Amino acid sequence: MDPQSPPPGLEGAVVAIGNFDGVHRGHAAAIKRAEALALDMQRPCAVLTFEPHPTDFFRGPGSIFRLTPRDAKARVLARLGIDGMIVVSFNAALASLPAEAFIAEILVRRLGVSAVIAGYDFHFGAGRTGTPAFLKEAGTRYGFKVEIVERIASDAAGSTEAASSTATRAALEEGDVDHARHLLGHPFSIRGKVIHGQKLGRTLGFPTANLLPDPSCRLRHGIYAVRVQIDDELDGKAYDGVANYGRRPTVDDGAALLEVFLFDFSSDLYGKVIEVEFWGWIRGEEKFPSLDALKAQIDADAVRAREMLATS
Repeated sequence: MDPQSPPPGLEGAVVAIGNFDGVHRGHAAAIKRAEALALDMQRPCAVLTFEPHPTDFFRGPGSIFRLTPRDAKARVLARLGIDGMIVVSFNAALASLPAEAFIAEILVRRLGVSAVIAGYDFHFGAGRTGTPAFLKEAGTRYGFKVEIVERIASDAAGSTEAASSTATRAALEEGDVDHARHLLGHPFSIRGKVIHGQKLGRTLGFPTANLLPDPSCRLRHGIYAVRVQIDDELDGKAYDGVANYGRRPTVDDGAALLEVFLFDFSSDLYGKVIEVEFWGWIRGEEKFPSLDALKAQIDADAVRAREMLATS
């Protein structure tokens, strides 16, 4: 974080700049444009982003539902083929830095950018006084190119809803992972190391891989059809499954946990890193009168998840 000079391999980079939480369709459009410009200019391509999220800095940790915490963001960006991710600390010094100083100090002196790509709604500097128009004018003065990517609709059918992190969070808080996938351009996912749970699933015939999501996660509690990738499997195979995200009201009503049952899978996953993609909403979390009733419902949920995943 906070490089004082261009990271190795990113000298004179074309940078796409923003928070990029979720790396949604609009973000992808900006990155695609940065990649094309970098190719044309024969320069490396990077993303310049900030940690923590500015909302968490101003309102306190966990104030915003992070769609992609830093490591998850880096993983999604790497899949898009960029050369690197540059992270700048969003702290009191940065929050008070005037827009002109942000450009002169960070973009020009420290990073030596050759071009900047930003979204139509990108604002920066103390009081958010830096606008896309100001960035373009400053680029002319300092000698780097600036391109502003206009609003990207959420689909190709002419939807007027912008693909945004805010809209995606709202969809996920309702459990609408289909709409979230539409806005993102890829499934919402949670990635983490499998931890030990109460092992109750084994007694019910549904052994689960358990993850503790980022504390900011506000995905609606409920049952989902999911696909899972395991980090150390080189063939990239994805396993279908059914997952519960919530507090397990029938069992202990404890801290929110993601519990995933993989279909047709029997290997030990403890300690391994997995990525869980959410492909469909099945039902909300419920409290059942007995473990037998819970087991019967899990059976039905698994059948429904298989049906949903067969058509996705």
